[in-house]
Amino acid sequence: MGIERVENPLKLKGELVKFVFRVYQGTDGAYPALEWVEDKPSTDDFEGFKKVYEPFLEFRLGKEFDELYVLRKDRRIIGTVALVYNLEDKDVWWVPGEIKNEKTGLVEFFMVDPAYKGKGYGSRLLEFAVGRLKELGKEAYVITFPNLEAYEYYLKKGFNKLMNYKEFVVLKYNK
Repeated sequence: MGIERVENPLKLKGELVKFVFRVYQGTDGAYPALEWVEDKPSTDDFEGFKKVYEPFLEFRLGKEFDELYVLRKDRRIIGTVALVYNLEDKDVWWVPGEIKNEKTGLVEFFMVDPAYKGKGYGSRLLEFAVGRLKELGKEAYVITFPNLEAYEYYLKKGFNKLMNYKEFVVLKYNK
């Protein structure tokens, strides 16, 4: 079971929406945050989730992610991670100007199916993403919400808080 690069991310959109919905259910609606949605769908409303999340995912897959990787088990996606590093060409309003340069690489769309939590899959994906960014000559950053469980996870994995920015916290890998 290896980490595979997705050459045409938009082709996986339907499968990815289902995967992210499983994460949404498993985190009781905490992730993805859906911070732009006034009335968040319930965790048993796939159609409501798809309606609000699919257009956002389509944008990210088509215009924002520079590289997308998936981890599969029995042909089913159980983990994802995306890299965003061509920041000059993108409308990434959520990235502070101080780090928006050619050396910055963002770890994004990092998720593991909650049914596989605690089995090392997240560590594999995160180590892979940081290593890939290093290969590209980039410094790894994460921009997340401070109240998510993932925030503490990143700190344990070698990221340090760099700054607060808008409603986010910016972390930098320092190992």
